[in-house]
Amino acid sequence: MGIKQATAGNAGPKVRSDCEISIEIRQKGGIVIDLKSKVKTLYGVSIINLCKEVLDFFKIRNAALTINDSGALPFVIAARMEAAVRNLSLTDLEFLPPMLRENMYSTFADRTRFSRLYLPGNNPGLMINAGLHSGHGIILDLEDSVSPERKDEARILVRNALRQIDFRGAERMVRINQGEMGLMDLKCIIPHNVNLVLIPKCENALHVKQVDAWISEIRKRDKIRNSTFLMPIVESALGIENCFDIAKASGNVVAIAIGLEDFTADLGVQRTREGTESLYARSRLVIAAKAAGIQSIDSLFSDGGDMDGLKQYVLTSRALGFEGMGCIHPRQIRFINEGYAPNKTEIERSMKIVLAFEEASKNGLGVVAIGTKMIDAPVVARARRTIEMAEKLGLVPGNWREPATHLR
Repeated sequence: MGIKQATAGNAGPKVRSDCEISIEIRQKGGIVIDLKSKVKTLYGVSIINLCKEVLDFFKIRNAALTINDSGALPFVIAARMEAAVRNLSLTDLEFLPPMLRENMYSTFADRTRFSRLYLPGNNPGLMINAGLHSGHGIILDLEDSVSPERKDEARILVRNALRQIDFRGAERMVRINQGEMGLMDLKCIIPHNVNLVLIPKCENALHVKQVDAWISEIRKRDKIRNSTFLMPIVESALGIENCFDIAKASGNVVAIAIGLEDFTADLGVQRTREGTESLYARSRLVIAAKAAGIQSIDSLFSDGGDMDGLKQYVLTSRALGFEGMGCIHPRQIRFINEGYAPNKTEIERSMKIVLAFEEASKNGLGVVAIGTKMIDAPVVARARRTIEMAEKLGLVPGNWREPATHLR
């Protein structure tokens, strides 16, 4: 039967909402379960019954099971059980928890993506309440935040999280690994309504096309209707040189992001607070995204405790033309969302511009002046985009042209 013992999951004084499960296959003796849990009195029977259900699903009749539980939810326990069993038997079967009806939504290409919260793919304690933080996207990360020896069990946990965690309308994102490991990620997660896949360390259009083709094959095989968008992450000098081709590689690419930690490492320089070392790369990526008709997404701000620094970073990022960024802590989300959204002054000025231009057009005029500044079509187009964004965010009503509804 191959390996006789296997362990999956996490345990320790700082671990929460997780469990560590060790399983030993025996020749006889039936199922013996040793459960250590602070909630054993309340949930011990349920935990043991779930473990027996998983073992029965995989047709394991004789085994000794040790469970060190720190408040894991059923979908986490099931994922850890499956990972341990897979290490034993190399089974291709999947023990799938039910899919929440609330998670069966799709997103659309030009939706707002100001903030996206990175969560380690092997840490369920950080996943469970992620939908409460009002991030526009939640990224379950299978790449850099997961050590190589834990990739398989993280993949199973992320799959179960996609089915059982209420994301509360946030875009459901997964960052996959590179190469064949990325294909394994896609086979596991795509059938479970992933809205967007992040492609890390993307250096050319072929990389995007390969991932797009893999997803297409999986969707066709499993008869999946919902589309899956792509967000390549450019993290090297070669990627910056090819960023327009990357942005245009597939109609499923809706945004392109830059990863400055790896990019500056590739240049052989330190990332600074001022960002002069990456100004050219960030500007070039924004221009490539605009030319391709997709969103440009900035790198994350790595100091989770420096809110003043974050606010300044967002202001600079928005001034460069970026339309969102990543974040590493929920406390960053509010400042990011507010920083990229149009403020009251911008909205009011945009309304005045559009109303003045529309009035001038009725009178046969192509330009109009507001104060000492001439307002022509490009300025009006920018003002209309500001108002559209404000409407999408609920900052102005759809009937704002009516005098009683104007912001004053």
